[in-house]
Amino acid sequence: MTTERDRYVLAIDLGTGGPKVALVSVDGKIVGHEVEQTELLLLPNGGAEQDPADWWRAIATAAKRLLGRNLVPAERIVAISCTTQWMGTVAVDRDGHHLMNAIIWMDARGAKYAARVTNGLVRVAGYGATKLWRWLRLTGGVPSRTGKDALSHILYIQHELPQVYQQAFKFLEPMDYLNLRLTGQAAASYDSITGHWLTDNRDLSKVRYDDTLVAMSGIDREKLPNLKPTGAVLGPITAEIAKEFGLRDDVQVMMGTGDTSSAAIGSGAVRDFEPHLYIGTSSWLTCHVPFKKTDIINSITTLPSGIPGRYWVAAEQDVAGACLTVLRDQLFWPKDELSSGPAPSDALEAFNRIAARVPPGSDKLIFTPWLNGERTPVEDHLVRGGFFNQSLSTTRAHLIRAVFEGVAYNTRWMHRHVERFVKRRLDGINLIGGGALSELWCQIHADVLERTIRQVKDPRLANARGAAFAASVALGYLTFDDIPARVEITKTYHPNADNRGIYDELFAEFVNIYKNNRKAYARLNAGG
Repeated sequence: MTTERDRYVLAIDLGTGGPKVALVSVDGKIVGHEVEQTELLLLPNGGAEQDPADWWRAIATAAKRLLGRNLVPAERIVAISCTTQWMGTVAVDRDGHHLMNAIIWMDARGAKYAARVTNGLVRVAGYGATKLWRWLRLTGGVPSRTGKDALSHILYIQHELPQVYQQAFKFLEPMDYLNLRLTGQAAASYDSITGHWLTDNRDLSKVRYDDTLVAMSGIDREKLPNLKPTGAVLGPITAEIAKEFGLRDDVQVMMGTGDTSSAAIGSGAVRDFEPHLYIGTSSWLTCHVPFKKTDIINSITTLPSGIPGRYWVAAEQDVAGACLTVLRDQLFWPKDELSSGPAPSDALEAFNRIAARVPPGSDKLIFTPWLNGERTPVEDHLVRGGFFNQSLSTTRAHLIRAVFEGVAYNTRWMHRHVERFVKRRLDGINLIGGGALSELWCQIHADVLERTIRQVKDPRLANARGAAFAASVALGYLTFDDIPARVEITKTYHPNADNRGIYDELFAEFVNIYKNNRKAYARLNAGG
C-alpha cells in the first residue's frame, strides 16, 4: 500500500571528482545511488577548469543507470534537486549552450583583476577602505584577492577572453547551470549567488543585486541571472528531460544549493550552532547562526544558507581529502616507470591499515596540506604544502599518517577561529564526506581538535541527502526541525587524553611552519 509520503527525490550532487546521483525518499532514506567521474583540467598560472558537457554526460549516465534499476516506480519521483561545487562559473549563450569550459572554485587566474576592483587609496587588509565597508555591510563578505570566486572568474573572462564575455548571455554557478539544462530556465537563488559579492544580503527575505556593487565590479548587470528565493521551486522539467530520463513531465526542479549548504542540511546539523565538518576534496567547518557577521582578518563570514531566512558560517580550507589522492596517484602509484601497477580500489582502507602502525604524532613528522593555497584562517594562495622534519627513519607509514594528521591540524587551526567567531564551544561535530569513512581519521580529528566527533551514516551521500531534504521541505513533506531525527550517527569518537600532549605540541609547530615560511612561499610562487 502506498501513501502520500511514498514519494522520492532524484538528488544530483556534482562534486569536483564527478557526480553522485541518488534516489532519496521524502523522509530522507537513501534507496540507491550511482557515481560517475569527471575530468579536472589544471592549467598554467593557477587555472582549474571542467567541461560542462562532461558534467552532463556523467550525470545523465549515472541517473539513467540508477533509474534503470527500477528501485522505485518512476511515477513516484516528484522532484529533482541539484547541489554542486560552489563558486564556479559557466558562461552560456541565449540557447543555454556553454561557451567554454567551466572555471571552478580552484581557479586563481582572476586574482589580479579582483585586486583592481577591490583597490583604493586608503587600504584595510589590502582592500580599499570605502569599498570594503560597503561589501561587508551589504554582502557579509568581499571578493577574494586569491581570485577563487565567481566574480574573479567573470573578470578573468571579461579581460582575457573578451569574445566569450561578449557572447555570454548569462554567467551561472554550476548548480544553476544544471537547473538550466533541466528546465530551460536561467536563475540563481539567494544563496547560490552569494559568491558573486554583488547582492544585498541584509534581509534574507528579499536578497537583491546592489547597483553600486555591480558598478564597482565592472560586470554588466544583464549578464547576471535573475534571483529566486532560497528553497523555491524553479519549475517542471522539460519534455525532453522527461522523455530522456523516463520521468513524469510534472517532476519539479528545486532552486539549486551549493555543496556547503546542502551538506549542512544533510549532516543533520540544522539548528543554530550545531557544527558539521566536511572532508572531501576540500574541507569546511560550519554551523547555522542567527546573525550576519564578518571577520576579514581570518576570512570567516556568515552567508545566506540553504535554509530560508538563515545564515551559515563560511570557513573553508582549500585541500583536504585531495592530499590523500595526491599521495596515492603521485607518490605511491604514479603512472611512470617506477610504478608497481594501478592503485588498489580500496586505497583508503590500505592507508588506514598502514597509518595505524605509526604512533600518534608520526614521530614528529608534520605534513602541511596547502597544496593549492589556503582560505581560512589565512587567505594565501601562494602558500604550498609539504613534509617537515623528515628523517632517515621515516617510512611510508609515517608519510600516510602525517597526511591524516596534517589535515586535522589544519582543521584545528580553522576550528579555533570559528569558535571565537561564534563565541561558543563547538562540540559534537557531525563528520561527513569521504574522509568520514576512515575510522582512524575520525579518531585523529577527535584527538587533535579535543572535541567529540559524530560519524554520520553514508557520509559521502550527505550532500545528496541534504538536497533531497531541501526539496522535501519545499514540497511540504517535512520541516527542517524534522531532519535531525532522520540522520543516523554510525559511531561517536571521544578525544583520547593520552594523545593531547603530542598533538598540542605539533599543532603549535604546524602554525609556526606557516608563519616562518610564508615569505619564502610568496617569493617562490609569486610568478603563478
